[in-house]
Amino acid sequence: MQIPTIKLNNGVTMPQLGLGVYQITDLNQCEQTVLTAINAGYRLIDTAAAYHNETAVGQAIKQTSVAREQLFITSKLWVADANYERAKRAINESLENLQLDYLDLYLMHQAYGDVAGAWRAMSEAYQEGKIRALGVSNFFPDQLKNLELMSNIQPVIDQIEVNPWYQRASDVQAIQRENVAVEAWAPFAEGQHEIFTNETLVQIGQKYHKSVGQVILRWLIQRGIVVLAKSVHQSRIEENSAVFDFELSDDDMQTIATLDKGESQFFDHRDPVTIEQIFGSSLAQLKE
Repeated sequence: MQIPTIKLNNGVTMPQLGLGVYQITDLNQCEQTVLTAINAGYRLIDTAAAYHNETAVGQAIKQTSVAREQLFITSKLWVADANYERAKRAINESLENLQLDYLDLYLMHQAYGDVAGAWRAMSEAYQEGKIRALGVSNFFPDQLKNLELMSNIQPVIDQIEVNPWYQRASDVQAIQRENVAVEAWAPFAEGQHEIFTNETLVQIGQKYHKSVGQVILRWLIQRGIVVLAKSVHQSRIEENSAVFDFELSDDDMQTIATLDKGESQFFDHRDPVTIEQIFGSSLAQLKE
């Protein structure tokens, strides 16, 4: 199984489908899951400092027979390290945890903290060859634009929540207009609102002899979006990668568009109370 690639705005290519390891907290399970995915043909593996499983991903990479240059490894800078000095240390810590000489992609995980200082540290690591491409996660288009205006190094990708319940058509279009790729996390909305048994998605899947999960992944891919699919089960990992042998019709794409609920299935990244509840302790560490 060969997963297609896209070319980022700095010339680096990355697979359009990858494995995300968010919430795989059992390190042995995480290591085995990454190995299973690589053996199934996945080359994009997405982790983060905040997931506390970089070491397991690193162990899996160390064990695989796939050449390092064929893999595409992503990690992320957490809010507590979002300033110049802390970001410099955090990058080196991620490389050490992953047992790697370089990262293929490094993302600023949230648009909070000393974004300018952290991006400067990331840019220096990029120029030193420690990182092949820089991006952001959970940035809205205006936040992305602000970052672009303060730096000579443009992000290559914005990793955001996109799924049938939160389709973000205007956000996706605005980001892509900047020649910045969009990468979807939580494409299945973690199963909320009974997404896997939704009648519309089931009926579309039956037309192509595909599962609802495969329909969702294909819908995102046809929007030009890079997709992260998470599973710890071999059968699902393999199923999720079997989405390049069919194409949804324009009518089916438009039908799926009618499912949009227009709101995050998790939390509002722009609500001040929510920001304080989720990121407050991390932001406080920056002042220490």
